[in-house]
Amino acid sequence: MTGIRQVPAHALLTDGTTVRIRRAGPADQEEVQRLYEEMSPQNLRMRFFCVSPASARQAGERVARGERPGYRALAAECDGRLVGLAEYEVLPGSSTAEISVAVADGWHHRGVATLLLEHLADAARAAGVTAFSADSLAENRDVLKVFHDLGLRVTRRFDGPEVHCLVGLTEDEAYLSAVESRGRLADVASLRPLLRPGTVAVIGAGRTPGSVGRAILRNIHNGSYAGRLYAVHPDADAIAGVHARPSVAGLPQVPDLAVIAVPAAAVAEVAEECGRAGVHALLVVSAGLDMHQSGALLDACRRHGMRLVGPNCLGLANTEDAVHLDATFAARHPGPGTAGLAVQSGGVGIALLDGLARLGIGVSSFVSLGDKYDVSGNDMLQWWESDGRTDLALLHLESFGNPRAFSRTARRVARSMPVLTVDVGRSEAGRRAAASHTAAAATPAMTRQALFTQAGITATRTIGELLDTAALLHAQPLPHGTKVAVVSNAAGVGVLAADACADAGLVVPRLAADLVDELLAVLPDGAVANNPVDVTATVGEKQLRACIDRLARHGAVDAVLVSLVPTAVAAATGEDLVRAMTSPPGPLARPVAAVLPAQPARVELLPTTDGGTLPAYSDAADAARALAHAAARADWLGRLPGAVPELPDVETGRARSVTAAFLEENPEGGWLDPRTTAALLSCYGIPQVPWAWARDEEEAVAAAERLTGPGGRVVMKAYWPGLLHKSEQRALHLDLHNASQVRAAHRDLVTRFGDRMTGVVVQPLAERGTELFAGVVQDEVFGPLVVFGLGGTVTELLTDHAARLAPLTDLDVHDLLTSPRCSPLLFGYAGSPAADLGGLEQLLHRLSRMASDLPELAEADLNPVMAGPRGVTTLDVRVRLAPRHPRDPYLRRLR
Repeated sequence: MTGIRQVPAHALLTDGTTVRIRRAGPADQEEVQRLYEEMSPQNLRMRFFCVSPASARQAGERVARGERPGYRALAAECDGRLVGLAEYEVLPGSSTAEISVAVADGWHHRGVATLLLEHLADAARAAGVTAFSADSLAENRDVLKVFHDLGLRVTRRFDGPEVHCLVGLTEDEAYLSAVESRGRLADVASLRPLLRPGTVAVIGAGRTPGSVGRAILRNIHNGSYAGRLYAVHPDADAIAGVHARPSVAGLPQVPDLAVIAVPAAAVAEVAEECGRAGVHALLVVSAGLDMHQSGALLDACRRHGMRLVGPNCLGLANTEDAVHLDATFAARHPGPGTAGLAVQSGGVGIALLDGLARLGIGVSSFVSLGDKYDVSGNDMLQWWESDGRTDLALLHLESFGNPRAFSRTARRVARSMPVLTVDVGRSEAGRRAAASHTAAAATPAMTRQALFTQAGITATRTIGELLDTAALLHAQPLPHGTKVAVVSNAAGVGVLAADACADAGLVVPRLAADLVDELLAVLPDGAVANNPVDVTATVGEKQLRACIDRLARHGAVDAVLVSLVPTAVAAATGEDLVRAMTSPPGPLARPVAAVLPAQPARVELLPTTDGGTLPAYSDAADAARALAHAAARADWLGRLPGAVPELPDVETGRARSVTAAFLEENPEGGWLDPRTTAALLSCYGIPQVPWAWARDEEEAVAAAERLTGPGGRVVMKAYWPGLLHKSEQRALHLDLHNASQVRAAHRDLVTRFGDRMTGVVVQPLAERGTELFAGVVQDEVFGPLVVFGLGGTVTELLTDHAARLAPLTDLDVHDLLTSPRCSPLLFGYAGSPAADLGGLEQLLHRLSRMASDLPELAEADLNPVMAGPRGVTTLDVRVRLAPRHPRDPYLRRLR
């Protein structure tokens, strides 16, 4: 069961209005009848093909019959009023359902029908419905356009004045893109009152200085806010020069945005007052709300259609000329610019705002998300994508509400601008702190890193590293690769810079002879140009500029890193070596970064003569990491988006039946036995070594002979429910050559494990190959994660694994195969034959498909997977199922 079949959901219409989507039932009979009675004759004719007084009564009676097999009705309501209704009824003996949809007069062309059909399709898919059918008048262009624009496959058949439409319900890329586009339009519209308000009211600004509310009021007032500003105070006529009224309802204009800075106990009541007054958005900076207060706050926002930032946040700001809103209690106003910034921690927000200000990088908009009850990083990415100003996105997120939707949005936005984040909570202690601060479950570092990598997000480890990277991406072009030329006026700092590049995964290549000759021709005697390039302490400004220019224009390297220390020689001659970097003779196609160990600041942006800036770092390691992040972004942008391939011979229906049968017998879930495991894997064509089940010694001997013939070599593995690590328990025997050895092995297992053992698995001894590990874990927040790497008994010891979130594209699978340290073994290391790469790709795609199809698949370990030149096979598999209700991450709904 998914989505609104569990609880009502709130979602956004095209104009940003919030509606509630819920089941319709007997209690809605009068409302449904009224919906149709209030329709114009024309709209009634379009819905029923005729105008009849009985139509409204019959529609109400149909809903009043309530929930029944094959029938579902969904209602959309706003402010307690029914504004839309969608129904389906399954046609007898088929998986097709007939549908109808109706929208109240005055609510057309706002996306009500489309939103209802998206939710109705979600409910229908889970019920086994594969298609919708609908009849319409050919002249009803509005409803035909709704069907066409859904993004689903639609076929039409004309029959006189009527059109019969068949809508397939398969979720493919076209459908997800259409849903995404509609969601983006609605989301941005809903955020306008929050980020471009025409009127703002601050509630909780005291008359005495020192309160958070008064600080925000002062920042708005002194920050040249372009709209109307009011304070709400029960006793004051004015606060800090701003007109005040005793209540929100008493304000001359209804605020677009209300800033709430009152004690936690009063927040929900104030939010309710704002909602009744017609306020469109709330910024709640108050902290310390308990569960009841939090629920009441969010309930008020949903019922009254208000978007919410916070609670427990620093505030928000928008530096657009037409807005100039600084609704924060930060010490300084953010300067205008093109960097979008969203953070959960107010302290991190202040640090990043200060760091950007020191660099001279202005902010387009800033939002402190706080406890993130509603507005999230996903919302802000969509706002920045659409605001026409932002070209750099910076995020600090401690938790993810819908990571798969976030990943899809970030992947799209990162194509048009860099998206940077601080990867917080990497340690166990850090994850505990993040969870307590944001009231969200901690997420494993590997899972987060998979999300960032697949989405093209640049993930840094610290705030300083984020600012280092932002400076480079803001100021310089992207490198085309990882090859760096290191230039220094002292050999020692050049070596340190080269080491820093190597540590960051960059390459410092030996330069070609012709380029070496060119460089030596412009450098002073004694210079060395092998890379690192030692220009010596006697280098002059013109010589250094010529050297940098030649390197930056030559195809031998992708970036130039110049490390300079002050020398008495340069001081005596008046040479300004830094000016050699900041006054290039012309535009450079490759990035140049400076390392100035004597510089007091960690990173600065130095103005250049061509109107740009040059990033200068005090430590070569910081510069190298920033260059590495830039190179990784360039590589990601240079790759075509991957595709999830179609897989033949997949039996999803049978796999779901196997899963359902196991969970019916084991309601709490558990580990599958070998036979059920094999049945499940066979549904997806995942290769297993041949095997046989034996309950006693005689069956084991017969199985060995049947699998390999007389004298064949076999493996015997004990089994009992709950046995996970056979090697640790010494519950297996390898390389058994004959019947006597098989008997002896079985007797040993019986002697040691007794009645615990329910049987043994007998397999032929596998051919030699590379032992690998492939697995899936179903993360409660992130969804299925596919893990791949070195396998066998050392898999946990060496932890040589890579991970990607399912469903896997062809590029994701390529990355999984090439990312682990053991990957050279797969490609023919040291003259050994390469593994069957096509077989490994198929294995990972099929594992991904299984995990995507079956949310009940809690975890699966394929270890070892034996990969050789003649094929890939799984030698041991463990699968655990758990009861879980799937939830479509792409269904449009608010948190």
